[in-house]
Amino acid sequence: MGSVFVGDDMPTAKQLADIGYKTFSTSMMLLTVYGGYLCSARAYRYFQRRSSQRQAAEEQKTSGVL
Repeated sequence: MGSVFVGDDMPTAKQLADIGYKTFSTSMMLLTVYGGYLCSARAYRYFQRRSSQRQAAEEQKTSGVL
């Protein structure tokens, strides 16, 4: 059946496929981790800004009362 790829050609083709797959999966994993980091950093900054704005609004209210 596959007598054409008998010898040294078959393992190297498989190794190339394995290397390509590992490289691809590693890059996808790194992109996923990096995207998650960016998303969480943005969310953290957003909530920090919201809480500081709420704190400033509270301070304005209390200073108005006093």
